[in-house]
Amino acid sequence: MRSPKLAALELRRFGRGRLPRAALAALLLLPLLYGALYLYSFWDPYGRLDRIPVALVNDDAGATAAGRKLNAGDDITKGLHESDTFEWHEVSAAEARRGVEDGTYYLSLTMPEDFSRRIASSSGDSPETGALQVRTNDANNYIVGQISRTVFSEVRTAASTKASRSFLDRIFISFSDIHGETVKAAKGADRLKGGIGKAKKGSKALADGLKDAEAGSGKLSSGLRKLNKGAGDLEDGSRRVADGTQTLADKVNGVAAGVRPFLKDNEKTIGDTARLVADSASAVRHNLDTLVRTAPAAARGARTASDTLDRIHRARCETAVVPDPACPELKKAKQAAADVATVADDVNTLVSDQDGGLDTLDKNLATLEKQARSLARRSPHLSEDLDDAVTRINALNSGAGKVAKGAKTLHTGLGTAKSGAADLDTGIGKLRTGAVDLDGGMYKLADGSGKLAGGLHDGAGRIPDYDENDRDQRTQVMSDPVQLASRDLHKAPNYGTGFAPYFIPLSLWVGAMVAYMLIPPLNRRALAAGAPAWRITLAGWLPVAALGVLQTAALMAVLHWLVGLDMVRAAGTVGFLFLVTACFAAIVQWLNARFGAAGRILVLALLMLQLTSAGGTYPVQTSPGFFNAIHPFLPMSHVVDALRRLITGGGLGPVWQACAVLVAFTAGALALTAVSARRKQVWTLDRLHPELTL
Repeated sequence: MRSPKLAALELRRFGRGRLPRAALAALLLLPLLYGALYLYSFWDPYGRLDRIPVALVNDDAGATAAGRKLNAGDDITKGLHESDTFEWHEVSAAEARRGVEDGTYYLSLTMPEDFSRRIASSSGDSPETGALQVRTNDANNYIVGQISRTVFSEVRTAASTKASRSFLDRIFISFSDIHGETVKAAKGADRLKGGIGKAKKGSKALADGLKDAEAGSGKLSSGLRKLNKGAGDLEDGSRRVADGTQTLADKVNGVAAGVRPFLKDNEKTIGDTARLVADSASAVRHNLDTLVRTAPAAARGARTASDTLDRIHRARCETAVVPDPACPELKKAKQAAADVATVADDVNTLVSDQDGGLDTLDKNLATLEKQARSLARRSPHLSEDLDDAVTRINALNSGAGKVAKGAKTLHTGLGTAKSGAADLDTGIGKLRTGAVDLDGGMYKLADGSGKLAGGLHDGAGRIPDYDENDRDQRTQVMSDPVQLASRDLHKAPNYGTGFAPYFIPLSLWVGAMVAYMLIPPLNRRALAAGAPAWRITLAGWLPVAALGVLQTAALMAVLHWLVGLDMVRAAGTVGFLFLVTACFAAIVQWLNARFGAAGRILVLALLMLQLTSAGGTYPVQTSPGFFNAIHPFLPMSHVVDALRRLITGGGLGPVWQACAVLVAFTAGALALTAVSARRKQVWTLDRLHPELTL
């Protein structure tokens, strides 16, 4: 009999009564208990986190930062209530502690009293970090504690980001304030630069004016020196003349009684003396003409210099906003110029006075000269006109005395004027030197003020000035500068879809394992009839493989239409699972055929090894080394990898590799089962009396 007919006969046995039919139905539905029921029980646990009761304690008292009220605890509380994470219950700290301990709440989140104050301290002198306090109890549920760490990490990040944005916003506002003040300082520097520029021009004009004043004072000093020398000569000459006329008058008056004999004897001497007086008077008049010509010009120069220095002193020291550093020297020069001008005016007044000044002296000298020359002409005839001569000599003596006195006064005044002019010239020279230094300093100051203004303008251009939109954009970036650009390739929509590649092969393995508890791995009729080993093998494998196909169809139908499993490659997934159930049936058949009752234990042990090394939950690399070592050599490892690509998408390389592995395992298991079938055709005492029966 052929193997398909033998397989059909094996399946017909389940239709001969109610109990066999119930057993067949249970056999078909058994994978649903492992696959559909398991997946449905935690299909989307993260989507139902809002059903988990969690205690929320808000003890935050608030704070004030930069004049604004800060209530970080209230903001976080509001955000948590608006989120879909956990079922939040606002309670006291004591109630939260009791609830976490007795299991009323899975965990608690506490915002302490100083939470806002610590966040606001970032703008003060002693910044502190705020702390969110989380209390968990793994005795309630370990997974909830793990989930809470992820959730509260996001809450902490959001709170930190908000605090950072507030702090950075104040920094950017400070930048704007600094920018505004720097702009004001730059404008002030511009005004300073302009004022210093004007001051520089004034200092240049001052230096030039003092240069001219120094030249004029030099000329004045030189002229007064010459005048003083002439006045000295005039004083000496007039004194000698006065002495001579006095001697003459004394002699004449003393010997008036006997003058006639004397005159008669000294006519020649008298004539010579008169001529000497006439020549001396002429010389004195000549020097007076020089003094008359020079005195007005000297007076005007001295007065001009005095007026110039007075205007400069008034402009730089009395009316200026910022007094000139050279004011002390300017004041000395002004006083000296005023003294010289006074002396020069006195000299000029002296030489221009018509009543008792030089004009009178000149007239007296002219009269003296005239009288002396007249006396010299009449000296040979003096004895003839003694009374007239005595009168004239006395008049001559009186005039000579007046001339000597005026010459002395003139010499004394010109000496004082000469000393003042020399002091004035020296002071103006020093002042000019100071003015030149001042002009050089003002040049450097003008250059420095220009650099200062330029630097402030450049600094103002570099200091940022952000408006509200710029501040919002920049604080948003700087408070959270690194974003996680997460891109899920072939994303599983929920938890159940991600675990389906793990639970589906588990259910099919269990289905094959239970099937061989009801169906013998080797067909007894074919075995007793001495059929070929390969036919016996196929006759025991095909019924379970057929049942596996039905199990797969039922399981995938329920998962897709009832549970909601969406597959990227649905047809490929179902076809691949047909190959999987065929392979699992071959492996379970061989273990049962070869080891008998002990084979069922080996089937269960092999299932455990595959579940722990397949990497269906955590990556296999996180498992101990033993499971990493056996991972590549077990069929379920390849099945899980292939189903992930078929259900959620991705390259088909692992699928084709898994198909090759499954075909190899199926062929190898069938071959080994055939070897066991050949051995089973020979009856032994162990077969007649087995040591273990299940």
